[in-house]
Amino acid sequence: MADPIRIDVWSDVACPWCYIGKRNLEAGLAAAAEGPDAPEVEVVYHSYELSPDMPADVEGTELELLVARKGMPEEQVRQMFDHVTEVAAQAGLAYDFDRVLPANTVKAHELIHYAATQGLQAEMKERLLAAHFTEGRHVGKIDELVALAAEVGLDAAAAREALETDRFLPYVRADQKQAAAYGIQGVPFFVIDGQYGVSGAQPAAAFTQIVRQLWGERTPA
Repeated sequence: MADPIRIDVWSDVACPWCYIGKRNLEAGLAAAAEGPDAPEVEVVYHSYELSPDMPADVEGTELELLVARKGMPEEQVRQMFDHVTEVAAQAGLAYDFDRVLPANTVKAHELIHYAATQGLQAEMKERLLAAHFTEGRHVGKIDELVALAAEVGLDAAAAREALETDRFLPYVRADQKQAAAYGIQGVPFFVIDGQYGVSGAQPAAAFTQIVRQLWGERTPA
């Protein structure tokens, strides 16, 4: 039996293109799984902070932040949001930027690492992305993160303990160190089977093609 193809994904919970890239990856893998000799694939998520200097207690919406703090014209920001929302819709995601709350995401990344120890990494990653981009929930506050952890089946008290003690912060920093070693400067970034680096929210067909190719090389007829 051939080993699964491993896809390591560097992404941020507050990155709109990362959620789109996740959906496209999932669609691509689903397409690759159709028919005989379907590839076996393992997906592992890694931490990347787009805005590590974001205050933990920032107030207001994403729109207000970009207008007030970044000095961007409101109309320009809305046009940008509209474009990303349209692309997201094509991937089956219903973004609501009017509700998106800016957040420092380091605690969310710690939670994803804790969830991985409980076999729920993928579920936690998905829940955090949906909470941030479609529900207007604050993914930087411990109380909110604990509630989201409970929703995917994690023990709330254990999740809180993990977050309040920074127990998984070294794992976040290790991911970031590895990203720097790879030269990753933007996300999403996919390292496929340790051989190929793929940057950006690629179309689903690109993932289908590459995993089929790699599986064919691994399991020749």
